[in-house]
Amino acid sequence: MAHLPDMASSTLLTVDDLVNLPGEYTDLPHELVRGVLHLVTPAVSAHGLVVVRVSTALAQHVYSHGLGEVFGEATGFVLERDPDTLLCPDVAFVASRRLPPEGLDLSFLELAPDLAVEVVSKSDRPKAVRAKVDLYLRLGVRCVWVVDLARRAVGIHSADGSETLVGEDSVLEGGEILPGFSCPVASLFAALRR
Repeated sequence: MAHLPDMASSTLLTVDDLVNLPGEYTDLPHELVRGVLHLVTPAVSAHGLVVVRVSTALAQHVYSHGLGEVFGEATGFVLERDPDTLLCPDVAFVASRRLPPEGLDLSFLELAPDLAVEVVSKSDRPKAVRAKVDLYLRLGVRCVWVVDLARRAVGIHSADGSETLVGEDSVLEGGEILPGFSCPVASLFAALRR
């Protein structure tokens, strides 16, 4: 039986260690950041609802135009090795040209998604959100959308360092990553209480 390494020790985990965690540690998803294990905590209802609304809007556009694949929030992406970093965006998009032509297998994707989406609420610490956005961009993600439940807005963070905030009265567009994609921001939050 595999044993969870002592997190207080200097032992860094690998993606293989993550896959082989004992059963009591696999009830919730985990991420690795430079070999350090981070538990992904359960989401509140508003978070889960908005994740599905973003996923649905993206999937309808991506699949109808044959642009690639949309991945759900439990999907791990290996973004660096030695030490390993594996992150699970709430929603991710990978362009078809970057996916294995033979199809996907039962392992983690070892690539950075073109788009990573993180849905955050007022309980999320701004510094932690910013650090995760910076980590995604540093490790090759082309664009990160931060969907802010409290502000009812989407922050668009691009690899070139540009940042744009799109409010509830505006339209979220896919730019060069998702050509032709547009979604009224208000539709992402329509079922949430004011």
